[in-house]
Amino acid sequence: MNVTIVDYQSGNISSVINSFTEIAKGKVNLEVTSDIKKIKFSDKIVLPGQGSFKSCVDSLNNIDGLVETLNEFVITNKKPLLGICVGLQMFADVGYEEAETKGLSWIPGKVSKIDNQKGKFKLPHIGWNEIEIEKKSKILKDIKDKSHMYFVHSYEFIPEDKSVISATTDYSTKIVCAVERDNLFGTQFHPEKSDKSGLKIIDNFMKL
Repeated sequence: MNVTIVDYQSGNISSVINSFTEIAKGKVNLEVTSDIKKIKFSDKIVLPGQGSFKSCVDSLNNIDGLVETLNEFVITNKKPLLGICVGLQMFADVGYEEAETKGLSWIPGKVSKIDNQKGKFKLPHIGWNEIEIEKKSKILKDIKDKSHMYFVHSYEFIPEDKSVISATTDYSTKIVCAVERDNLFGTQFHPEKSDKSGLKIIDNFMKL
């Protein structure tokens, strides 16, 4: 099986690479690349994302043919893709970080700044927070409700269809922290920085 971590220059993804390498352990052919051909023929894709929504979308668009290849992978071929942090946020139609920016429109919705209730809650939301599992989920299999995951973000994904939400976390309001629809999976938290629970999520995705 070929699993590809898309490297589109969206910040430091070394911890993503290390965690996936640990789980792959030679059983899975893991590639880190922006090569369109390799991405096209992968069995699964990991789309990380660090920085702002706009900078990540711009970086995707800067690689000729990458967005079209990802669309074909997800929409036409319906192969599994895991979006992490801004990688998940880009599933949306639009994001409002820095400037209004069009997303990938895979799951209808928007990415807006967390309501910090006039400074009552610090932004970015950084550190460990517990998640509440909202529905049965393939990548949250054997993850206990109220498990703690590691977060770093100031913006949240608000999907139109609430049935895609697989987990939420409480920070100022109920924030969507995991989504799942058909072959699309996303986490707002960083599984690669979330200790054993995070590695279990990565393992679940690899075993899909």
